[in-house]
Amino acid sequence: MPHQFQERHALEELVSMNAAAAADHLAVVARQAIVVVLAAEGQEASVAALLTADEEISVRFSAPGEWLVVTGLQTPELLQQSLAALLRETAHCVDQSHGRVLLRLSGANSRAILAKGIGIDLHPSAFVIGSSANVLCGHISINLALVDKNSFEIVVMRSFAESLLHDLCEMGRAFDLSVFFAP
Repeated sequence: MPHQFQERHALEELVSMNAAAAADHLAVVARQAIVVVLAAEGQEASVAALLTADEEISVRFSAPGEWLVVTGLQTPELLQQSLAALLRETAHCVDQSHGRVLLRLSGANSRAILAKGIGIDLHPSAFVIGSSANVLCGHISINLALVDKNSFEIVVMRSFAESLLHDLCEMGRAFDLSVFFAP
C-alpha cells in the first residue's frame, strides 16, 4: 500500500506567515528550487561557463567542481531537467529542494549579525556581491551567498534549519531582527 506524504516546510510551525518586517529581517523562503551540480572529471571549466551564462539561475560555488544552483522561477523538477539537458555528459545534477532550506537575511546590520557566528571576513571588499562560500554558522554547515549590498542567502540542510533559525534569531536579537516567511 503506497504511503501518502504531506509536504510541509521544516520551519512551518516556528515562523509566522504575516508580520511586519523590521529594518533587519530574516525571510524564510517557502518555495525554491535547489540543485547540486557535480562536474565530471576535467569538465569543471566548461560546466562553470555554461552555468554562469544562464541569467535566470543563481550559481553558488560549493566546492571544486561543485555548485548549488538556486532559482525561484522554475519548479525543482524542471530546473533539474533543464540543467541535465544543458550540461549533458559534463556534469551530474541532483535535486536537493526538499532536503535544503533557503533563508534570506537582509538589512543594514546583516553583516554584523552574521559576524557573530561566522568565521570569515564579510567586509564588502572581501566578500563581494556574487560571492558564496561553505562556512560554519556556529556548529552548522551552511552555504552563504551575498546577493545584494546588504542581503545574504543562506542554504542549510533541512534537518539543521530549526537550529540555525534559533541561532540566527539569537545573533540578531540586539538588532531587533524580524522573521517570517517570504511572500
